[in-house]
Amino acid sequence: MSPAESTNSGRRSRRPTRSGSGTGKRMRTVQETSAGGLVVSGLGGPLESLRAALIGRTDRRGRLLWSLPKGHVEQGETAEQTAMREVAEETGIEGKVLAELGSIDYWFVTEGRRVHKTVHHYLLRYLGGELSDEDYEVTEVAWVPLRELHSRLAYADERRLAKRAEDLIADMDPAATADPPGGDTGER
Repeated sequence: MSPAESTNSGRRSRRPTRSGSGTGKRMRTVQETSAGGLVVSGLGGPLESLRAALIGRTDRRGRLLWSLPKGHVEQGETAEQTAMREVAEETGIEGKVLAELGSIDYWFVTEGRRVHKTVHHYLLRYLGGELSDEDYEVTEVAWVPLRELHSRLAYADERRLAKRAEDLIADMDPAATADPPGGDTGER
């Protein structure tokens, strides 16, 4: 075995493929797919009037972390359908997909398995509904001015998606994206 092969084989053996239980069993890897979105009210109006519905969840340390609503893609559902359903379930707000914002993927370990999760995010136009934190996974919901998302969202990847949403909105035809008549968030 050459020195390079010896070095490389040593690196390969350090991969985190074993559980911490000391049994020597390989951790099972599973793929999970979720979808969600940034639902925006006030489209067609001035940028200062735009608001996005966010969810707050309490973490293990008791901190309230703000994020975009999202959840698992159900069998027979498209990612866009999941995004609209999850936004409605977690915020009480109905929305329609306008554009894809992008995907975030990450790894984590839970219950003795490695999970590779991909979350597809969409920009949604507010259609109606009222904020509600009825979902048991959600601690709080709020309409947040679009310009404040960078300071409110807990995760850098979601802050990047919010910036992309701002850029997409700036390039959209205001008449084509305007909220439906009578659509009001109660926040103006």
